[in-house]
Amino acid sequence: MTIKRKTIAIWSVVASMLFLTSALPTAYGLEFPMTSVVEIEVNPTLLAATVNPIDSAGALYGSIDLAATPLGAMFSSDLALVSSISRQVEMARTQIGAKKVAQAILTQEYGFDDSQFTCLNSLWTKESHWNYKAHNYRSGAHGIAQALPAEKMSVIATDWRTNPVTQIRWGIRYITMRYDTPCKAWSKWRSHRFY
Repeated sequence: MTIKRKTIAIWSVVASMLFLTSALPTAYGLEFPMTSVVEIEVNPTLLAATVNPIDSAGALYGSIDLAATPLGAMFSSDLALVSSISRQVEMARTQIGAKKVAQAILTQEYGFDDSQFTCLNSLWTKESHWNYKAHNYRSGAHGIAQALPAEKMSVIATDWRTNPVTQIRWGIRYITMRYDTPCKAWSKWRSHRFY
């Protein structure tokens, strides 16, 4: 009887230890990782191959060239896109990298020239020094563009707190919608100390 009770007691201790280790998510507890969310639109016609799992398994695990199949091409292009976005986000976490990303977006996506980037550089240097973690505790403005309220940046993506590219994209969108050009926004800032 005592052997049985000792065995039960030992197993209950082991079970409680297993419960405790599974209940603690990490050894660091309250540390928050810097993560970014990437949303990728999927073409439904490319996913047609997944309807038949046998064909899909052959496409995924067979000895065929994945890039040559529609499904494989979709996966490889999505991986390339995710890789490119990840590199861009990591580069934008530094002041120099954020400037390069903003300049590329301004010229390639909005068609602005270097003079507009010069104005944007002056504006955001005054606002946040290109720091994506910049936060004004008095007003609540946040990020590189100092969005107020900061939640407005969620129209671009929900990762606006930690993703400098989201902040840059929102800031350029805001400037073009409200002032047409970064130089007009910079002119407004110089006369009023806000834009």
